Amino acid sequence: MKDLLTANFAARRWTLSPVRAMRVVNWNIERGLRLPEIIDFLGSQNADLLILQEVDFNARRTRRLNIAEEIARRLGMNYVFGREFEELTQGSRTSPAYHGQATLSRWRLANPRVIRFRRQSNFWRPRWFLPRTEPFQERLGGRIALVTEIEGAGRRLTVYNLHLESRGNHDIRLAQMEEVLQDVKKQAPQSPTLIAGDLNFDASSTSPTQYFGFRSALGIPSPHTTPARGLFQRQRTIDWAFVSGPVEATLGHVHTDIRASDHYPISFTIRFC
Repeated sequence: MKDLLTANFAARRWTLSPVRAMRVVNWNIERGLRLPEIIDFLGSQNADLLILQEVDFNARRTRRLNIAEEIARRLGMNYVFGREFEELTQGSRTSPAYHGQATLSRWRLANPRVIRFRRQSNFWRPRWFLPRTEPFQERLGGRIALVTEIEGAGRRLTVYNLHLESRGNHDIRLAQMEEVLQDVKKQAPQSPTLIAGDLNFDASSTSPTQYFGFRSALGIPSPHTTPARGLFQRQRTIDWAFVSGPVEATLGHVHTDIRASDHYPISFTIRFC
């Protein structure tokens, strides 16, 4: 499978004036296991831009569906899917399964690409002594940033859709974030940029984004973005969004009442200055 899949389901949008605002939802959807509930919530938000992590493609656990395309088709959006891992316990040699990130938009998606991070954990790699069964979650591939440009009626927004490493030490996650920020520096100065995703750490005090002029879309401190998982695991604040350039983020919200995933969705509105 190629690193990228794309398809367009959005109706053409005609407007004489530049886009003034975009409604955004960022969410780790836990593979899409509860797809009807996920689609119901996303549809209720009337969002222009969806930034999704943990998105399945052809996996047994999600009925062999292309989850990104199912959502895009139902909501009338364009999408780009970036391949993160081949899930060895979810497919077969003749029908492999994949897992990654998806960015969906009502506007045109341009110049998609994948940054496959140089620094990776070896936790997921297959080992000869482990059976290829679901509890062991053996994988080929590595963590990525999915980069896409949103083009809407004279406006352009560069979007970095992140899923940083959940295993290993914190230095790995910071190195992956630093790689994203170095890529941002190559963009045109003062161009509107959005970094969002599952960072797997609390960025309220340790995020390097502050040194590059990024501002939180949710406010700091942010409410927790995952529920407690069992008796000994606390709620965590690991899902974030940051903006830079001539834009501002308003109406940031964590939807703690939505239980269609093991993460809560976050939403906000980007206004172009």
